[in-house]
Amino acid sequence: SRELFVLTYGALVAQLCKEYEKDEDVNACLDRMGYSIGIRLIDDFLARSAVKKCRSYSETADMIAQVAFKMYLGVTPSVSCNSVTGNEFSLILDKNPLVDFVEELPAERASLCYCNLLCGVIRGALEMVHLAAEVSFLQDRLKGDAVTEIGITFLRKPEDRRHRRN
Repeated sequence: SRELFVLTYGALVAQLCKEYEKDEDVNACLDRMGYSIGIRLIDDFLARSAVKKCRSYSETADMIAQVAFKMYLGVTPSVSCNSVTGNEFSLILDKNPLVDFVEELPAERASLCYCNLLCGVIRGALEMVHLAAEVSFLQDRLKGDAVTEIGITFLRKPEDRRHRRN
């Protein structure tokens, strides 16, 4: 359940911080773990949500925010498009349940991306539906920013995508 995941996530990150000296190594490990979760979670998402195929990157970003985040984390981030080409989006979270029990990052862990698991989950799930993307945190409340913002950049141009007509 969501509550159990949130409670144990902090212990997971703390253990990784003990195992790795560098924040970059912890961030990479969280991303890899998230990626592995994402490539498996997409099947559950598609089965439980009964969503139709997205026809654009903006539909995909909306689906991630309005359906997936709501389904798995109980929050609905807002979506904004960050490029005229329509391949860069931001998910802006007013509330991030993964940090409910975190007050602040220790000073010696300033470059730690505490919720980097989410980036890996999104990237892994998108890859399984043949959408290559770069996913990263652009802003983080744990680092003093006003909001938590996840950036998604789809790596192919929209005209490169092939659509089959049903």
